[in-house]
Amino acid sequence: MSAPEDIVVIEGMTKNFGSGDATQKVLKGIDLSLAKGSLAALQGRSGSGKSTLLSILGTLMKPTAGQHEMLGQDLGRISERDLTEFRNRHIGFVFQFHHLFPDLTALENVMFPSAMHMGRETRAARRRAADLLVRVGLEDRIGFRATALSGGQKQRVAIARALMNTPELVLADEPTGNLDRESADQVMDLVREINAEDHTTFLISTHDEKIADGCRRQIHLDDGQIVASAPPAK
Repeated sequence: MSAPEDIVVIEGMTKNFGSGDATQKVLKGIDLSLAKGSLAALQGRSGSGKSTLLSILGTLMKPTAGQHEMLGQDLGRISERDLTEFRNRHIGFVFQFHHLFPDLTALENVMFPSAMHMGRETRAARRRAADLLVRVGLEDRIGFRATALSGGQKQRVAIARALMNTPELVLADEPTGNLDRESADQVMDLVREINAEDHTTFLISTHDEKIADGCRRQIHLDDGQIVASAPPAK
């Protein structure tokens, strides 16, 4: 049973790959809810199912079985077209490898989700993209191509891009995995600021204990099952 403030609820979720004797059970009955404004870390060793769970939560992959609701909508019962529209409107993504377009400027990269959604660039989108880049501290890099940015700057552009369509949920898969300690801490400070000010929900997959300790909830996945979910130990 979901609480009114829950924006994501999954129940009994499983994910298998392959068939017959070659079936690999990656998720084994996941129950999880995320309240609006959550800042949660998803932890677990490699192969525990973290990336698979993020992909399903982001509607990039369908579960084998189980219930998946977001914002009160049963995502297992809508068409692929509606699912794509839902994803573009309500979910943002930040990846370990920022996946910026190298030949586009910071501004153009941030605008990209809006341009895809609208089918064209708009003045309003350009203003919002510029405002987001100012917010993430890159006002002096707006016109720079991605290839001219440092690793930390690229990841801040990726965060701004994830926020472009004002999503309720941002899923981040090892967003600081390729950054030095100082850059990683700066990215996490930015995430906490956005979470606090906008009440955007963040779920961050990470192996970095310092990043996890900076979240208000730690969800531990082991062998396809959630084995713990609690605030970080003080």
